[in-house]
Formats: sequence, C-alpha cells, structure tokens
Amino acid sequence: MQLTRHTDYALRILIHLAANPNQLISVSELAEFYGISRNHLVKVVQGLVEHKFAKTVRGKNGGMQLAQSTNDISIGKVVRCMENHFNLVECFSADDNNCSLDGACRLKGILQRTTEAFLKTLDAISLADISKPKLREHIVNLK
Repeated sequence: MQLTRHTDYALRILIHLAANPNQLISVSELAEFYGISRNHLVKVVQGLVEHKFAKTVRGKNGGMQLAQSTNDISIGKVVRCMENHFNLVECFSADDNNCSLDGACRLKGILQRTTEAFLKTLDAISLADISKPKLREHIVNLK
C-alpha cells in the first residue's frame, strides 16, 4: 500500500507541530523546512483543520498548532481522513470496476482484509508515539 503525498505531508506537519507544542508554526515555515510547495501545503493544512487535528490563528503573528493532545491523535484516523480512498485494485471501486474476474476472484477479499489490518495497526499508534523527544530534538536542531 502506498499513501498519497497529501497524507505524507499531513503526517509531517503533525509531527512538526508536535515537536513545537508551544509555538504557532506558519505554512511558509513548514514549506521552507520540508522543501515543499507552500500552495500544496495550504491544501493539506485545510484538511488537517477541517478534521480538527490542527487549528490556525490568523494575523501577522499567526500560524497553526495542534488542536488536540498528541496522545489523542491516532495515526490511523489521520490516514483515513486524509486519503481519498483505499482502492488498491480496480475492483475496489464501485464506479470504475471493469474487472471480468470480479465476483469469482478471491484477491479482493484478501486485499480488503490486509488493508483493514494495516489501518487497525495505525489506529493503535498515536502522534505521541511517533514524536518522542529524540525526534523533537532532531526537528528543532534542523531549524
């Protein structure tokens, strides 16, 4: 399974916010830090705010910060919210399924179960679990 860049960037932003809990971080700062287009990050931030993982403060000294405790943000939930779908193969899509094997092939069920197991594993991991002090120190030192 491969996650989209959108989800990858969302996780990087959340890790960065977790590493700087008492600061407002601007999209421009994140774009520079990660070498990612500011315009693309704005869309990612909008999704994080919409799903209440982050909150923003407008104005000259504005920025964003986590909207919840790092212990309360499940990586599985972030992935589910940020990904458009988990259609690993064509037959997963009700709209675009032209597979002549659908209905007889057992691969679809196997892939569905492995996707569910993947997400269940991520559900058990919090943002706190992946942003331990050593990672925080690393991010702060890179600035």
